[in-house]
Amino acid sequence: MTEHPKTATLTAERFTGSFTQQEPIPEAGIAAALEVLRHGRLHRYNTAAGEIAETALLEQEFAAFTGARYCVAVASGGYALGCALRALEVQPGDKVLTNAFTLAPVPGAIAALGAVPVFVGVTEDLVIDLDDLAAKLPQARVLMLSHMRGHICDMDRLMTLCDAAGVRVIEDCAHTMGATWNGTPSGRHGAMGCYSTQTYKHMNSGEGGFLVTDDEELAARAVMLSGSYMLYERHLAAPGPEVFERVKYVTPNVSGRMDNLRAALLRPQLGDLPAQIDRWNERYRVVEAGLRGTPGLTLIERPAPERFVGSSIQALLLDWAPEAIREVLARCAARGVELKWFGGREPVAFTSRYDSWRYAPSEPMPATDRILTGILDMRLPLTFSLDDCALISRIIRAEVSAVYQRAG
Repeated sequence: MTEHPKTATLTAERFTGSFTQQEPIPEAGIAAALEVLRHGRLHRYNTAAGEIAETALLEQEFAAFTGARYCVAVASGGYALGCALRALEVQPGDKVLTNAFTLAPVPGAIAALGAVPVFVGVTEDLVIDLDDLAAKLPQARVLMLSHMRGHICDMDRLMTLCDAAGVRVIEDCAHTMGATWNGTPSGRHGAMGCYSTQTYKHMNSGEGGFLVTDDEELAARAVMLSGSYMLYERHLAAPGPEVFERVKYVTPNVSGRMDNLRAALLRPQLGDLPAQIDRWNERYRVVEAGLRGTPGLTLIERPAPERFVGSSIQALLLDWAPEAIREVLARCAARGVELKWFGGREPVAFTSRYDSWRYAPSEPMPATDRILTGILDMRLPLTFSLDDCALISRIIRAEVSAVYQRAG
Protein backbone atom coordinates (compact mmCIF):
# COMPACT_ATOMS: atom_id res chain seq x y z
CA MET A 1 0.00 0.00 0.00
CA THR A 2 1.43 3.38 -0.97
CA GLU A 3 1.77 5.73 1.99
CA HIS A 4 0.15 9.17 1.55
CA PRO A 5 2.69 11.98 2.15
CA LYS A 6 0.46 13.57 4.78
CA THR A 7 0.31 10.36 6.82
CA ALA A 8 3.95 9.39 6.55
CA THR A 9 6.21 9.05 9.59
CA LEU A 10 7.10 12.26 11.40
CA THR A 11 10.63 12.47 9.96
CA ALA A 12 9.29 12.23 6.41
CA GLU A 13 6.13 14.31 6.73
CA ARG A 14 5.73 17.10 4.24
CA PHE A 15 2.82 19.43 3.57
CA THR A 16 1.86 19.66 -0.11
CA GLY A 17 -1.00 22.18 -0.01
CA SER A 18 -1.06 25.83 -1.04
CA PHE A 19 -1.03 28.74 1.41
CA THR A 20 -2.53 31.07 -1.21
CA GLN A 21 -5.39 28.93 -2.57
CA GLN A 22 -8.79 30.28 -1.55
CA GLU A 23 -12.14 28.56 -1.68
CA PRO A 24 -14.21 29.18 -4.83
CA ILE A 25 -16.74 31.98 -4.95
CA PRO A 26 -20.17 30.63 -3.84
CA GLU A 27 -22.42 29.53 -6.68
CA ALA A 28 -24.96 32.19 -5.68
CA GLY A 29 -22.27 34.85 -6.13
CA ILE A 30 -21.26 33.45 -9.51
CA ALA A 31 -24.89 33.46 -10.66
CA ALA A 32 -25.41 37.04 -9.45
CA ALA A 33 -22.19 38.16 -11.16
CA LEU A 34 -23.26 36.55 -14.42
CA GLU A 35 -26.56 38.42 -14.22
CA VAL A 36 -24.65 41.71 -13.87
CA LEU A 37 -22.47 40.77 -16.83
CA ARG A 38 -25.52 39.96 -18.92
CA HIS A 39 -27.26 43.27 -18.29
CA GLY A 40 -23.99 45.20 -18.48
CA ARG A 41 -24.73 47.74 -15.75
CA LEU A 42 -21.50 47.31 -13.78
CA HIS A 43 -21.24 50.94 -12.65
CA ARG A 44 -23.05 51.34 -9.36
CA TYR A 45 -25.06 54.34 -10.52
CA ASN A 46 -26.05 52.81 -13.86
CA THR A 47 -29.49 51.44 -12.92
CA ALA A 48 -32.62 50.64 -14.87
CA ALA A 49 -35.99 52.12 -13.88
CA GLY A 50 -37.01 50.76 -10.48
CA GLU A 51 -33.73 48.86 -10.06
CA ILE A 52 -31.63 48.96 -6.87
CA ALA A 53 -27.95 48.41 -7.58
CA GLU A 54 -26.12 45.40 -6.14
CA THR A 55 -23.67 47.81 -4.51
CA ALA A 56 -26.41 49.73 -2.72
CA LEU A 57 -27.94 46.48 -1.44
CA LEU A 58 -24.54 45.28 -0.24
CA GLU A 59 -23.97 48.53 1.65
CA GLN A 60 -27.32 48.15 3.37
CA GLU A 61 -26.53 44.54 4.30
CA PHE A 62 -23.02 45.29 5.56
CA ALA A 63 -24.32 48.18 7.68
CA ALA A 64 -26.80 45.76 9.26
CA PHE A 65 -24.05 43.16 9.77
CA THR A 66 -21.87 45.61 11.70
CA GLY A 67 -24.70 47.50 13.38
CA ALA A 68 -23.62 50.76 11.72
CA ARG A 69 -26.01 53.46 10.57
CA TYR A 70 -24.07 54.15 7.36
CA CYS A 71 -21.84 52.20 4.98
CA VAL A 72 -19.96 53.07 1.78
CA ALA A 73 -18.58 50.31 -0.48
CA VAL A 74 -15.30 51.27 -2.13
CA ALA A 75 -12.60 50.00 -4.45
CA SER A 76 -10.18 48.72 -1.79
CA GLY A 77 -9.43 48.65 1.90
CA GLY A 78 -6.59 51.09 1.31
CA TYR A 79 -8.98 53.49 -0.40
CA ALA A 80 -11.31 53.20 2.62
CA LEU A 81 -8.44 54.27 4.92
CA GLY A 82 -7.58 57.30 2.80
CA CYS A 83 -11.25 58.20 2.46
CA ALA A 84 -11.70 58.08 6.24
CA LEU A 85 -8.73 60.39 6.76
CA ARG A 86 -10.11 62.86 4.21
CA ALA A 87 -13.57 62.70 5.77
CA LEU A 88 -11.98 63.63 9.10
CA GLU A 89 -10.30 66.53 7.29
CA VAL A 90 -6.71 65.45 7.94
CA GLN A 91 -4.48 68.01 6.26
CA PRO A 92 -0.94 67.94 4.81
CA GLY A 93 1.56 68.17 7.64
CA ASP A 94 -0.84 66.81 10.28
CA LYS A 95 0.49 64.01 12.44
CA VAL A 96 -1.54 60.80 12.55
CA LEU A 97 -0.84 58.09 15.11
CA THR A 98 -0.67 54.49 13.91
CA ASN A 99 0.82 51.10 14.79
CA ALA A 100 4.48 50.27 14.27
CA PHE A 101 3.28 46.71 13.54
CA THR A 102 1.02 47.02 10.51
CA LEU A 103 1.04 46.71 6.73
CA ALA A 104 2.15 49.27 4.17
CA PRO A 105 -1.31 50.57 3.12
CA VAL A 106 -1.82 52.04 6.61
CA PRO A 107 1.12 54.48 6.73
CA GLY A 108 0.72 54.75 2.96
CA ALA A 109 -2.79 56.18 3.33
CA ILE A 110 -1.47 58.75 5.80
CA ALA A 111 1.52 59.75 3.68
CA ALA A 112 -0.63 59.97 0.52
CA LEU A 113 -2.42 62.95 2.08
CA GLY A 114 0.88 64.63 2.94
CA ALA A 115 0.27 63.82 6.60
CA VAL A 116 2.95 62.34 8.87
CA PRO A 117 2.67 58.89 10.49
CA VAL A 118 3.69 58.74 14.16
CA PHE A 119 4.38 55.12 15.05
CA VAL A 120 3.21 53.57 18.32
CA GLY A 121 4.88 50.48 19.76
CA VAL A 122 3.67 46.87 19.85
CA THR A 123 3.42 44.50 22.82
CA GLU A 124 4.14 40.77 23.06
CA ASP A 125 0.40 40.26 22.53
CA LEU A 126 0.90 41.87 19.07
CA VAL A 127 -1.40 44.79 19.86
CA ILE A 128 -0.72 48.51 20.11
CA ASP A 129 1.17 49.47 23.27
CA LEU A 130 -1.39 51.54 25.18
CA ASP A 131 1.22 53.08 27.48
CA ASP A 132 3.20 54.28 24.45
CA LEU A 133 -0.04 55.49 22.89
CA ALA A 134 -0.94 57.47 26.02
CA ALA A 135 2.45 59.20 25.89
CA LYS A 136 2.05 60.11 22.19
CA LEU A 137 -1.63 61.15 22.14
CA PRO A 138 -0.82 64.87 22.56
CA GLN A 139 0.97 64.83 19.18
CA ALA A 140 -2.11 64.19 17.01
CA ARG A 141 -5.87 64.45 16.71
CA VAL A 142 -6.39 61.19 14.78
CA LEU A 143 -5.35 57.59 15.48
CA MET A 144 -5.46 55.10 12.62
CA LEU A 145 -5.60 51.90 14.67
CA SER A 146 -4.60 48.73 12.85
CA HIS A 147 -5.99 45.48 14.27
CA MET A 148 -2.95 43.89 12.68
CA ARG A 149 -3.23 40.19 11.81
CA GLY A 150 -6.51 40.04 13.72
CA HIS A 151 -5.28 40.99 17.20
CA ILE A 152 -7.56 43.41 19.07
CA CYS A 153 -6.22 45.46 21.99
CA ASP A 154 -8.23 46.47 25.09
CA MET A 155 -10.63 48.69 23.17
CA ASP A 156 -12.32 49.95 26.32
CA ARG A 157 -9.06 51.39 27.64
CA LEU A 158 -8.00 52.65 24.21
CA MET A 159 -11.24 54.55 23.67
CA THR A 160 -11.08 56.01 27.19
CA LEU A 161 -7.58 57.32 26.45
CA CYS A 162 -8.50 58.69 23.02
CA ASP A 163 -11.79 60.26 24.13
CA ALA A 164 -10.04 62.03 27.03
CA ALA A 165 -7.41 63.38 24.62
CA GLY A 166 -9.91 64.40 21.94
CA VAL A 167 -8.35 61.99 19.42
CA ARG A 168 -10.66 60.50 16.75
CA VAL A 169 -10.14 56.82 15.97
CA ILE A 170 -10.22 55.17 12.55
CA GLU A 171 -10.19 51.37 12.85
CA ASP A 172 -8.35 49.38 10.19
CA CYS A 173 -10.34 46.13 10.25
CA ALA A 174 -8.77 44.44 7.24
CA HIS A 175 -8.02 41.41 9.44
CA THR A 176 -10.97 41.64 11.86
CA MET A 177 -14.12 41.66 9.74
CA GLY A 178 -16.60 39.74 11.88
CA ALA A 179 -14.52 39.97 15.07
CA THR A 180 -15.74 41.62 18.29
CA TRP A 181 -14.41 43.09 21.54
CA ASN A 182 -16.74 42.65 24.50
CA GLY A 183 -19.53 42.02 22.02
CA THR A 184 -18.97 45.20 19.99
CA PRO A 185 -18.08 44.50 16.34
CA SER A 186 -14.62 45.50 15.20
CA GLY A 187 -14.88 48.82 13.42
CA ARG A 188 -17.65 50.13 15.67
CA HIS A 189 -15.62 51.59 18.54
CA GLY A 190 -14.16 54.65 16.85
CA ALA A 191 -15.44 57.34 14.50
CA MET A 192 -15.05 55.16 11.39
CA GLY A 193 -14.26 51.55 10.56
CA CYS A 194 -12.51 50.39 7.37
CA TYR A 195 -12.55 46.88 5.89
CA SER A 196 -11.01 45.04 2.97
CA THR A 197 -12.39 42.40 0.61
CA GLN A 198 -9.07 41.68 -1.10
CA THR A 199 -8.60 38.00 -1.94
CA TYR A 200 -6.76 37.09 1.28
CA LYS A 201 -9.31 38.74 3.58
CA HIS A 202 -12.55 37.36 5.04
CA MET A 203 -14.63 38.00 1.93
CA ASN A 204 -13.14 37.80 -1.56
CA SER A 205 -13.82 40.15 -4.44
CA GLY A 206 -10.21 40.42 -5.58
CA GLU A 207 -10.15 44.02 -4.41
CA GLY A 208 -12.75 46.02 -2.53
CA GLY A 209 -13.60 47.49 0.83
CA PHE A 210 -16.09 49.20 3.12
CA LEU A 211 -16.24 52.22 5.34
CA VAL A 212 -18.80 52.36 8.20
CA THR A 213 -19.77 55.10 10.63
CA ASP A 214 -22.66 56.40 12.73
CA ASP A 215 -21.72 60.03 12.01
CA GLU A 216 -24.00 61.44 9.30
CA GLU A 217 -21.61 64.15 8.16
CA LEU A 218 -18.64 61.76 7.93
CA ALA A 219 -20.83 59.36 5.96
CA ALA A 220 -21.95 62.07 3.55
CA ARG A 221 -18.38 63.21 3.00
CA ALA A 222 -17.30 59.61 2.36
CA VAL A 223 -20.04 59.14 -0.25
CA MET A 224 -19.02 62.37 -1.99
CA LEU A 225 -15.34 61.49 -1.80
CA SER A 226 -15.99 58.05 -3.28
CA GLY A 227 -17.35 59.70 -6.44
CA SER A 228 -21.14 59.90 -6.18
CA TYR A 229 -21.53 62.65 -8.82
CA MET A 230 -24.48 63.99 -6.77
CA LEU A 231 -26.25 60.62 -7.15
CA TYR A 232 -26.21 60.07 -3.40
CA GLU A 233 -29.94 59.34 -3.33
CA ARG A 234 -29.12 55.95 -4.90
CA HIS A 235 -27.53 54.82 -1.63
CA LEU A 236 -29.57 52.85 0.89
CA ALA A 237 -27.12 53.14 3.81
CA ALA A 238 -26.43 56.89 3.63
CA PRO A 239 -27.83 59.95 5.43
CA GLY A 240 -30.64 62.11 4.07
CA PRO A 241 -30.31 64.75 1.33
CA GLU A 242 -30.19 67.60 3.86
CA VAL A 243 -26.82 66.31 5.12
CA PHE A 244 -25.41 66.22 1.59
CA GLU A 245 -26.52 69.81 1.08
CA ARG A 246 -24.01 70.81 3.79
CA VAL A 247 -21.04 69.02 2.22
CA LYS A 248 -21.61 68.51 -1.49
CA TYR A 249 -19.98 71.73 -2.72
CA VAL A 250 -16.93 71.52 -0.45
CA THR A 251 -16.04 67.81 -0.64
CA PRO A 252 -13.78 66.72 -3.53
CA ASN A 253 -14.50 63.72 -5.74
CA VAL A 254 -11.67 61.22 -5.19
CA SER A 255 -13.25 58.41 -7.15
CA GLY A 256 -12.97 54.97 -5.61
CA ARG A 257 -16.39 53.33 -5.92
CA MET A 258 -17.10 49.62 -5.72
CA ASP A 259 -18.82 48.24 -8.83
CA ASN A 260 -21.87 45.99 -9.10
CA LEU A 261 -19.86 42.99 -10.27
CA ARG A 262 -17.83 42.85 -7.07
CA ALA A 263 -20.89 43.59 -4.96
CA ALA A 264 -22.69 40.65 -6.57
CA LEU A 265 -19.78 38.37 -5.64
CA LEU A 266 -19.79 39.62 -2.04
CA ARG A 267 -23.44 39.55 -1.03
CA PRO A 268 -23.68 35.75 -0.65
CA GLN A 269 -20.30 35.69 1.10
CA LEU A 270 -21.57 38.14 3.70
CA GLY A 271 -24.42 35.76 4.52
CA ASP A 272 -21.93 32.90 4.89
CA LEU A 273 -19.44 34.86 6.99
CA PRO A 274 -20.50 33.73 10.51
CA ALA A 275 -20.12 30.08 9.51
CA GLN A 276 -16.80 30.82 7.80
CA ILE A 277 -15.50 32.47 10.97
CA ASP A 278 -16.29 29.30 12.93
CA ARG A 279 -14.35 27.26 10.37
CA TRP A 280 -11.31 29.57 10.55
CA ASN A 281 -11.27 29.45 14.32
CA GLU A 282 -11.52 25.66 14.31
CA ARG A 283 -8.38 25.52 12.17
CA TYR A 284 -6.63 28.11 14.31
CA ARG A 285 -7.27 26.11 17.48
CA VAL A 286 -5.88 22.93 15.92
CA VAL A 287 -2.63 24.66 14.98
CA GLU A 288 -2.47 26.46 18.31
CA ALA A 289 -2.90 23.19 20.24
CA GLY A 290 -0.23 21.50 18.14
CA LEU A 291 2.28 24.28 18.81
CA ARG A 292 1.59 24.75 22.51
CA GLY A 293 4.58 23.89 24.66
CA THR A 294 7.12 23.99 21.81
CA PRO A 295 10.49 24.90 23.37
CA GLY A 296 11.52 28.44 22.47
CA LEU A 297 8.19 29.31 20.82
CA THR A 298 5.77 31.79 22.42
CA LEU A 299 2.10 31.63 21.47
CA ILE A 300 -0.16 34.69 21.55
CA GLU A 301 -2.82 34.09 24.20
CA ARG A 302 -6.16 35.47 23.06
CA PRO A 303 -7.97 37.55 25.73
CA ALA A 304 -11.45 36.50 26.84
CA PRO A 305 -13.24 39.69 25.61
CA GLU A 306 -11.94 39.13 22.07
CA ARG A 307 -13.86 37.08 19.53
CA PHE A 308 -11.23 36.83 16.85
CA VAL A 309 -11.20 35.49 13.30
CA GLY A 310 -8.35 33.00 12.97
CA SER A 311 -7.58 33.42 9.28
CA SER A 312 -3.90 33.56 10.20
CA ILE A 313 -1.80 32.62 13.21
CA GLN A 314 1.27 34.24 14.74
CA ALA A 315 3.91 33.07 17.20
CA LEU A 316 7.11 34.56 18.58
CA LEU A 317 10.70 33.37 18.62
CA LEU A 318 11.61 35.97 21.21
CA ASP A 319 15.29 36.85 21.57
CA TRP A 320 16.38 34.33 18.94
CA ALA A 321 19.31 35.26 16.75
CA PRO A 322 18.18 36.24 13.22
CA GLU A 323 20.24 33.47 11.64
CA ALA A 324 18.49 30.87 13.83
CA ILE A 325 15.08 32.22 12.78
CA ARG A 326 16.12 32.09 9.13
CA GLU A 327 17.09 28.44 9.64
CA VAL A 328 13.63 27.67 11.05
CA LEU A 329 12.04 29.37 8.03
CA ALA A 330 14.20 27.41 5.60
CA ARG A 331 13.63 24.07 7.31
CA CYS A 332 9.86 24.58 7.40
CA ALA A 333 9.84 25.73 3.76
CA ALA A 334 11.72 22.58 2.76
CA ARG A 335 8.80 20.63 4.22
CA GLY A 336 6.16 22.72 2.46
CA VAL A 337 5.24 25.13 5.27
CA GLU A 338 5.41 28.84 4.36
CA LEU A 339 6.12 31.11 7.32
CA LYS A 340 6.44 34.88 6.97
CA TRP A 341 8.90 36.78 9.17
CA PHE A 342 8.55 40.40 10.20
CA GLY A 343 12.11 40.61 11.51
CA GLY A 344 13.97 40.90 8.23
CA ARG A 345 15.72 44.17 7.49
CA GLU A 346 14.39 44.16 3.93
CA PRO A 347 10.65 43.81 3.14
CA VAL A 348 9.65 40.45 1.65
CA ALA A 349 6.14 40.04 0.17
CA PHE A 350 3.79 41.70 2.67
CA THR A 351 6.17 41.78 5.66
CA SER A 352 7.29 45.25 6.61
CA ARG A 353 8.74 47.09 9.57
CA TYR A 354 7.97 50.66 10.53
CA ASP A 355 11.52 51.60 9.49
CA SER A 356 10.93 50.07 6.02
CA TRP A 357 8.76 53.04 5.08
CA ARG A 358 11.45 55.61 4.49
CA TYR A 359 8.92 58.20 3.36
CA ALA A 360 7.78 58.30 7.00
CA PRO A 361 10.19 59.55 9.68
CA SER A 362 10.73 57.24 12.64
CA GLU A 363 12.82 57.04 15.76
CA PRO A 364 14.42 53.80 16.95
CA MET A 365 11.98 51.69 19.00
CA PRO A 366 14.09 48.99 20.74
CA ALA A 367 11.22 47.33 22.63
CA THR A 368 9.15 47.12 19.43
CA ASP A 369 12.15 45.91 17.41
CA ARG A 370 12.55 43.01 19.84
CA ILE A 371 8.96 41.92 19.16
CA LEU A 372 9.12 42.44 15.39
CA THR A 373 12.33 40.44 15.16
CA GLY A 374 10.57 37.41 16.63
CA ILE A 375 7.22 37.41 14.78
CA LEU A 376 6.36 34.39 12.65
CA ASP A 377 3.15 34.60 10.63
CA MET A 378 1.17 31.99 8.71
CA ARG A 379 -2.04 32.11 6.69
CA LEU A 380 -4.79 29.57 7.42
CA PRO A 381 -6.94 29.40 4.27
CA LEU A 382 -10.19 27.49 4.50
CA THR A 383 -8.91 25.12 1.82
CA PHE A 384 -6.85 23.52 4.65
CA SER A 385 -8.47 20.53 6.35
CA LEU A 386 -8.14 20.00 10.09
CA ASP A 387 -5.71 17.17 9.33
CA ASP A 388 -3.66 19.61 7.25
CA CYS A 389 -3.55 21.98 10.22
CA ALA A 390 -2.39 19.22 12.56
CA LEU A 391 0.32 18.22 10.08
CA ILE A 392 1.51 21.81 9.68
CA SER A 393 1.78 22.26 13.44
CA ARG A 394 3.79 19.04 13.77
CA ILE A 395 6.25 20.25 11.12
CA ILE A 396 6.69 23.67 12.73
CA ARG A 397 7.05 22.12 16.18
CA ALA A 398 9.69 19.67 14.97
CA GLU A 399 11.78 22.26 13.14
CA VAL A 400 11.63 24.91 15.86
CA SER A 401 12.57 22.28 18.43
CA ALA A 402 15.48 21.01 16.34
CA VAL A 403 17.02 24.47 15.90
CA TYR A 404 16.34 25.40 19.54
CA GLN A 405 17.96 22.24 20.91
CA ARG A 406 21.03 22.57 18.73
CA ALA A 407 21.47 26.17 19.89
CA GLY A 408 21.62 24.86 23.44
